[in-house]
Amino acid sequence: MGNSDQKSLSKLRDRIDAIDDQILDLLNRRAGVAQEIGHAKAGQGLDYYNPGRELAVFERLIGRNTGPFPSEAVRRVFREIISASLSLEEPMKVAFFGPSATFTHQAAQKQFGFSAQLVAQKSIPAVFEEVRRGRADYGVVPVENTTEGIVSHTLDMFIESDLKINAEILLEISHDLLSLTGKMDDIDKVLSHPQALAQCRHWLEENLPDVPLVDASSTAMAARLASEDSSIAAIASEIAASLYGLRIVKPNIQDSTNNLTRFLVVGRNPTARTGHDKTSVMFIVADEPGILYRMLKPFSKRDINLSKIESRPIKTKAWEYVFFLDLEGHVEDASVSEALKELQGCCRSLKVLGSYPRCR
Repeated sequence: MGNSDQKSLSKLRDRIDAIDDQILDLLNRRAGVAQEIGHAKAGQGLDYYNPGRELAVFERLIGRNTGPFPSEAVRRVFREIISASLSLEEPMKVAFFGPSATFTHQAAQKQFGFSAQLVAQKSIPAVFEEVRRGRADYGVVPVENTTEGIVSHTLDMFIESDLKINAEILLEISHDLLSLTGKMDDIDKVLSHPQALAQCRHWLEENLPDVPLVDASSTAMAARLASEDSSIAAIASEIAASLYGLRIVKPNIQDSTNNLTRFLVVGRNPTARTGHDKTSVMFIVADEPGILYRMLKPFSKRDINLSKIESRPIKTKAWEYVFFLDLEGHVEDASVSEALKELQGCCRSLKVLGSYPRCR
């Protein structure tokens, strides 16, 4: 490299340094304003975490981004800026269905950033209990997967719990086959969470037809056990491979390329209306002719889109069911409020589980 090239490179680096200094000054100015907002919210008794506002920030910035900085990177950068700003007063404590390196852990990081205090729990009920008792500000739990459907334990918790759904998270799930040696011939059994095994069923049947499949409490636990025995392979994430010192035998072994899991953020208080919301409700109806038509009619005649209907058996009564319904709109919207009031007329009981920003 000639002297002129070195001088040119040096000038470009000086320009980068100057821009970085400006970014740092602006970050601190932004953090100062965020603190003022936090104090104002505290004075009004408002929650300092506002998922609808965060989503609006991301969408506004991505919408005005002209590049070359990637739009997804814009979201990640501002996710951490917001997370760090929230932690200036006190780190937000978030319980999640763990352990670390599970997909629920990744979903919690995606929603709350690395400045939040993420605390693993051994079960979905434990997550609800931590939030209910105030030992965590929020909780993150899985609720459904595009391949394997609903997570029944999560729905069952809402029957007894008074916690509210504050946000939803969509996470693309990529399953890797991991082991200590990275060799297919060394595998005597495959461990993973039952959902992960089910999501890779066809690949396993074709490529490891005679290898026993063993359930583990989580994908991360399977990875940990695989790190202790070279004959065990785990189905888990690339993050789990890094955490437990495993090699990737085969990446992306999930059967469906459109493999998404939806997670819910639960908290103690309801979430404000954003104009792009979803509402989840649960209700019990009497077993009588025409009841299914009657429970859907209030939404149909108001052109309210229903995105999900699920039923679960009531454990204390044989052949009776509780219904879970997801619909577009906020409970404060006039049409939604009227529809729910009409629905309540044919229900034994009805509970609004929460209105929250729709993941887009």
